[in-house]
Amino acid sequence: MAQDNWVPIKSTSARSILKAALIQRKIKSNVSLSDGDGENIEDITTSAGAPGRKIAGSMFASESSLEVRGGTDITLDALDAYLKYLEGTGKASWQELHDKVRFAETRDGASFRTLFGNAIQLGVISRRRAYQETIQYERDRNAGFLSPFGYSTPTVTSAVDAICSLEWYWLLALKSQVSIEGNYPLKFWRWKGYLIQYTSVGHEGPAVLLVHGFGASLQHFRDNISNIADEGHRVWAITLLGFGKSEKPNVDYSELLWSELLRDFIVDVVREPVHLVGNSIGGYICAIAAGLWPSLANSLVLLNSAGSVVPNYSFIPLSKEGRTSWLSRLQARLLLLFLRSRVGGILKGYYPTRTERVDKPLVDEIIRASYDPGATTVIESIFNFNLSIPLNFLFDSFGGNILVIQGIKDPLIKSESFISMLREHCSKVQIRELNAGHAPHDEVPDEVNSLLSEWMKTNKTELKPALEKSKAI
Repeated sequence: MAQDNWVPIKSTSARSILKAALIQRKIKSNVSLSDGDGENIEDITTSAGAPGRKIAGSMFASESSLEVRGGTDITLDALDAYLKYLEGTGKASWQELHDKVRFAETRDGASFRTLFGNAIQLGVISRRRAYQETIQYERDRNAGFLSPFGYSTPTVTSAVDAICSLEWYWLLALKSQVSIEGNYPLKFWRWKGYLIQYTSVGHEGPAVLLVHGFGASLQHFRDNISNIADEGHRVWAITLLGFGKSEKPNVDYSELLWSELLRDFIVDVVREPVHLVGNSIGGYICAIAAGLWPSLANSLVLLNSAGSVVPNYSFIPLSKEGRTSWLSRLQARLLLLFLRSRVGGILKGYYPTRTERVDKPLVDEIIRASYDPGATTVIESIFNFNLSIPLNFLFDSFGGNILVIQGIKDPLIKSESFISMLREHCSKVQIRELNAGHAPHDEVPDEVNSLLSEWMKTNKTELKPALEKSKAI
């Protein structure tokens, strides 16, 4: 059933809801509600130039916009201004764009996609035309030559990287849709302009959403999707932004960003409450989504989830987005090289009871995704992860039924200690222990499928036709 009255909940960021909840419950944090979240662009951009003065020939729909708007000629003029950012200008419209660049550059190289992404996706200018104009500018700067050692300006580098990335993921999505992979159809959905891979199987029964862990994709549920659907459920599985065959843009990846992705996927694609099922960091993201928007979840199932239980929490620090350093970028590249060479052995450590489940298709897909444009940026996020929001805080905020399925031989989590903390401080949570490692759904899929089927039957879908009946915290 469509939940059209859910649409307004997309207008408020996860960070804002979380901070409001902390204040309401009188929990201290390292930021105040008045701190900027980076979501009120109008307050920032109106100060970038001449507030209150309409600029003649403006390339933007409004002073608060960071997206170039207009026809082909205007967009090409904006691209010319962007590429010549370091040269300076006396034109008011170019100066306005240069001001916007400084605010759009939230990460090194992020400004091009922010300014021109929509224009390219709408076909105002093609990817090929944007690339040709950029390369021609680079040749003009270098007497007709292209240096093998890189481009001459940061804006050229940003433009080329973004355009090639857009082309790569567009072709990857087309290939995925014309080839048969697995026993379920692969689909793509645009979220904030980014291509997100997902699948859906089943025509009747309660809705279930499966969310993978770090470095994986929806294919990690290869032996769960169809089996759960066969038990009388409609199953969705999503590949999170930055993983698998979903796009890997130059953005700040965080658990709150991914929770907003789940929120919008449920509202726009599934369009009804779901049983949220997540593994590892995917479980933590599911817990955040359920805690911040409880009307979207019928129940919550965590499979060896990231996160921790904090008794008597009185202080919850929130991460602050910031630019990454050259050191974190270097560390990410080195870590990526290490993971590529050792991925098979590492995974076998996560599957202690059935190492044969670490097969060639599983390893090959992880390695393949590591070569995608933007993969290094995703790896950088490891050094900025903030898992400080206690699971018990999120459980209390959700207020619904929760099942924890824990592989007790997980090398990443001290399962005995984690289960002990759950039993002591989360009395309403149901716990099932399995003789498995970090990914029990893939190591012992039959056991997990049976537990999930039993869980769905005992937690039948409750229709939530009005958001007001289950407001976000």
